[in-house]
Amino acid sequence: MPLKTRFIPTLIALAALACVHDWANSASAQLPDQHTGETVPRDVREMYDRGLQFLATTQTPEGTWNDSQQGAAITGLAVMSFLASGEDPNFGLYSSHVKKALHSIISGQDPGTGYLGNSMYHHGFGMLALAESYGAVDDRNLWSDDDKTQRDSQGQPNRRRSIGLALELAVRCAVTSQKKNTFGGWRYTPDSTDADTSVSGAVLVGLLAARNAGIEVPDECIDKAISFYQSMTSPSGQVAYTGGLGGFDESIARISIGCLVYSLAHRKDLPQSKSTLAYLTQRLEQPSGGSYPEYTRYYEAQALFQGDVDAWEKWNRLLVRELKQNQQTDGGFNSQFGRSIGTSMALLSLALNYRFLPIYER
Repeated sequence: MPLKTRFIPTLIALAALACVHDWANSASAQLPDQHTGETVPRDVREMYDRGLQFLATTQTPEGTWNDSQQGAAITGLAVMSFLASGEDPNFGLYSSHVKKALHSIISGQDPGTGYLGNSMYHHGFGMLALAESYGAVDDRNLWSDDDKTQRDSQGQPNRRRSIGLALELAVRCAVTSQKKNTFGGWRYTPDSTDADTSVSGAVLVGLLAARNAGIEVPDECIDKAISFYQSMTSPSGQVAYTGGLGGFDESIARISIGCLVYSLAHRKDLPQSKSTLAYLTQRLEQPSGGSYPEYTRYYEAQALFQGDVDAWEKWNRLLVRELKQNQQTDGGFNSQFGRSIGTSMALLSLALNYRFLPIYER
């Protein structure tokens, strides 16, 4: 279903109550009470609002955030954080922040290759943000007249690309990169011939979101990527990092990524999908740990929600309690990668409570 249609519930909640009947008849739309702020726990709403205020006040005039890590991934995660709250991205409280952030992502894209960042990590998350913005953000309001006349070093209208065109270019870059890859996945650069399950997860989720939005993504591309994950998933549900490196150690982040991509690709029938979900559901009460807790929470929230919503509800209650203790007085969340990415990932791990983003639909 095109993303414009899938965002109708958001628009209804904000301004188009007359369209309720037509929306309710949509076969794949979620139930109305799943899109109503009243069902979101108060603690979540308060944490989320404070987190968004932190992101809004720390955004630079160029639309980015001054963390030690910078690029399309950091900006893209913040864009999704704003979109996920249900605020109108065109005229709402944070519409100018969304617009500036999208300016930054699109302006930084290579107009020839479609590459969005300085690594395929950035490319994947940037592509995901474009996919979630497509159909939600009105391109007619995205660029000013001055923006539309600016050109890059080759004289091309670099800054006037629509979200749809930027997304199509990003998809083409990811597909082209995969064709060069021996394993059918992705690594750090578009020309990498090896692959890992972390980078591949960022890119594959972005591609699946783009396909959700109505952008053409070859079935062969998705099938090859899923085959790569199958080869990296053990019968126990553990997911390896890359061939011969890292092995099948317990990485909840990688297990969650595997579980998520199987679900989003509609391959829950695979034994690897069932084993990754079983691994996660058997340790719901264990605290988020490892070297990258914010990254783990971000993926585990989505994996559990897509795989077993009852398990997610139990885990989510523990998550809310944990993040409530971790949130700083200014609304931000600390992270070894910077407070902006820490805040965005914390908010997005909570965003399943809102379910406004198309990628968060079941």
